[in-house]
Amino acid sequence: MVGGNWWCFGDRRSSGEDVSDLDPILLVSGVGGSILNSKPKGWFGLTTRVWVRILLADMEFRKRVWSLYNPDTGYTEELDDSSDIVVPQDDYGLYAIDILDPSFWIKLLQVTDVYHFHDMIDMLIKCGYKKGTTLFGYGYDFRQSNRIEQAMDGLKEKLEAAYKASGGRKVNLISHSMGGLLVSCFISLHSDAFSKYVKKWITIATPFQGAPGYVNDSLLTGLQFVEGLESYFFVSRWSMHQLLVECPSIYEMLPNPEFQWKKQPEIFVWRNRSENGQDSAKLETYDPSDCVGLFEEALKGNEIEYNKKTIPLPFNSSIYKWAATTRKMLNSVQLPEGVDFYNIYGTSLDTPFDVCYGSETDPIIDPSEICHTLPEYSCVDGDATVPAESARADGFPAIERVGIPGAHRALLRDETVFEYIRKWLGLEEQSSTRVKTSKVIDVGLA
Repeated sequence: MVGGNWWCFGDRRSSGEDVSDLDPILLVSGVGGSILNSKPKGWFGLTTRVWVRILLADMEFRKRVWSLYNPDTGYTEELDDSSDIVVPQDDYGLYAIDILDPSFWIKLLQVTDVYHFHDMIDMLIKCGYKKGTTLFGYGYDFRQSNRIEQAMDGLKEKLEAAYKASGGRKVNLISHSMGGLLVSCFISLHSDAFSKYVKKWITIATPFQGAPGYVNDSLLTGLQFVEGLESYFFVSRWSMHQLLVECPSIYEMLPNPEFQWKKQPEIFVWRNRSENGQDSAKLETYDPSDCVGLFEEALKGNEIEYNKKTIPLPFNSSIYKWAATTRKMLNSVQLPEGVDFYNIYGTSLDTPFDVCYGSETDPIIDPSEICHTLPEYSCVDGDATVPAESARADGFPAIERVGIPGAHRALLRDETVFEYIRKWLGLEEQSSTRVKTSKVIDVGLA
């Protein structure tokens, strides 16, 4: 029964049922999935939400979020030296990952693109979970590396808090998208703590082997976080691009060159070549191992104007080296014994895989033109962001892997996803006719 109101045998709060037997849940967001505030360093000034916001979004984003990577510390640091980027910790960490723009008009219009974990939080509360006792959230500064100390310490603190608040019960983790990579890094660096605090880990739409078309194009031309009419009031694609080239988290989602893809993801560029005074278009191909040269060429002259200063933003080789170390970590991580792992991945949507710039009739003359060119995608099955091939290749001994038709962020409010979560948490009868029990399932084919 999909879309019904029978959740968890009815609303456990109103039935008077004792819910103290519930293991705590910690929700972990992915890239772009946490509210970011700009907080003044001094005594004066107001804390301003800079991600996500619809009104005045692009102006505030350029002023307060544009950043530069510091190779000495490994952190990406905002250009605005009068403020710090912080993640609000209200509502036991849930506020930052609930509705990403909680302003009055966005709630009134119900702009679903920014309703992040909202529906899942509501579902879990109806199942009897209580904020601060059995339900917590972890939002983080997603500009940073997935293995940076700040993110690792923050996750450990949240796990400890959930563990203690529930009287020493182990935690069930539910992560989305890049949050699954962050959890994987935590396992690699803090395996003992993960074993101590975690009982089950459910991950949704995680790019375990990268998101080839999405990330390759993000580094070259940027990305649009929201679509439709709202996009005209949001951060522009170009403004996002100028941040992403300085974000380790994005480089860490480049396609894994060591993964045995069914077909290697590629970037194609139609280039104008002159021979003997004759111009012709030639198609050049770049696989994950040699795309760095293209990135360097295309971004060589990339720059921004900030506070009347010109700041170069080329392809960042220091971040690429850092990300390569992260990839080695992700390739070797092993799930500790005693932790049950479940994987939900999106299917049935065209998902960017190969990217092509220019055309045979309109080739690229200078590589810098790529950054201002709309790409053509070759697509594979997935959630429109992460290929199913990447998302299901977790490398862990999963109890169950399930492919569910749906878009990347929409999976967080999908009733079929909720059915599986409730089943795996032990909140539903095991005899449900819609929920299968085999090792690997594709609901779209059921």
